[in-house]
Amino acid sequence: MPPLTFPEARETVQRAVRAGRSTPASETVALSDAAGRVLAEPVSADRDSPALSRSVRDGFAVRAIDLPGRLEVIGEVRAGDLFQGELGRGQAVEIMTGAPIPAGADSVVMVEHTRREGAAVVIDQSGEPGQFINPRGCEAAAGEKVLHPGRLLDYTDIAMLAAFGRDRVEVYRKPEVAIIATGDEIVEIHESPKDFQIRNSNTWSLAAQVVRAGGVARILPVARDTFAHTRDSIARGLECDLLLLSGGVSAGRYDVVEEALAAFDAEFLFDRVLIQPGQPLVFGRASGKFFFGLPGNPSSTMVTFEIFARCALQLLAGREETPLHMPLAHLTADFRQRPGLTRFLPARLSLDGSEVTPVEWHGSGDMPALTRANAYLVTEPGRSGYARGDLIRVLEK
Repeated sequence: MPPLTFPEARETVQRAVRAGRSTPASETVALSDAAGRVLAEPVSADRDSPALSRSVRDGFAVRAIDLPGRLEVIGEVRAGDLFQGELGRGQAVEIMTGAPIPAGADSVVMVEHTRREGAAVVIDQSGEPGQFINPRGCEAAAGEKVLHPGRLLDYTDIAMLAAFGRDRVEVYRKPEVAIIATGDEIVEIHESPKDFQIRNSNTWSLAAQVVRAGGVARILPVARDTFAHTRDSIARGLECDLLLLSGGVSAGRYDVVEEALAAFDAEFLFDRVLIQPGQPLVFGRASGKFFFGLPGNPSSTMVTFEIFARCALQLLAGREETPLHMPLAHLTADFRQRPGLTRFLPARLSLDGSEVTPVEWHGSGDMPALTRANAYLVTEPGRSGYARGDLIRVLEK
């Protein structure tokens, strides 16, 4: 099949997973455990918000028709109190931010625009009805839906839930993600590798990425370079909600992942993407589960998870939106590239996010360079070079 561009491949993943996913099971958790989870129920306001009209400034509650003028101050009201009584003609009540508006008042004048003279306040400017007042229910009406299923709950949502009396909330269960490294050259991290062997680092980096994306990582034993062993490993992996395979997806003689997947009547949606690192990337579905065959080099594995597998996991977790944030930053150095691919190159983003510097890199297996980086430059496939000061897309790690 022909290779896809980066946008085409990402759209393919999102479209396929949206169409093929089922609604995840849900569970009820305490509000203290809800941040970072995906909401599984609609949430409605249990009362008007605000429950009473309230002031948004420190100042004086007045009748707008009495301004400008000298008004009798008949009391004060703070947040958490109610003023007992009603404003009449030529009267004012001193009011604090968040306090309920006294009966009879229809405007608030900021304290900076007033002058106290004994038991009176002098206001030299006119006022408008509703000035500096949040009316009852202007934020949300009782019964109004304020949060919808599929939303990733952040700290603002937690505040909303608390404000409407929700100490427990229904969220979707986290997807289980099987992670399998493939290859005879791989040994476990506690072993001493021979010169021609490598330790199994990819499964651990993928597990960290899965957890950060909201999933549960299930690391399975290394699949060796035989059809039978790889097939059996895949069978175990397909018991989870999503399967990630690292390595074995290029055109080498002993790369048997695609052959083993075919034993499960796999549907391959793409097997190459015009990116670097990560061109030999497989995505599809087998036995009702989605899978990715990720390249085996560490940088390729990390990048392709972030730009493709992460959004699949998020959709399987019940999320409706899967944004990929790639803001612009100014380059601090010139560099050139061969056109044709979207490249994700290790870089250092400044603390304020305004500048980005390429990190010296020796290819997809250069893990020390990756640890020196805190972001990736994202190049345009049709462009051969960038000059210092040019704006370029950045994907943060």
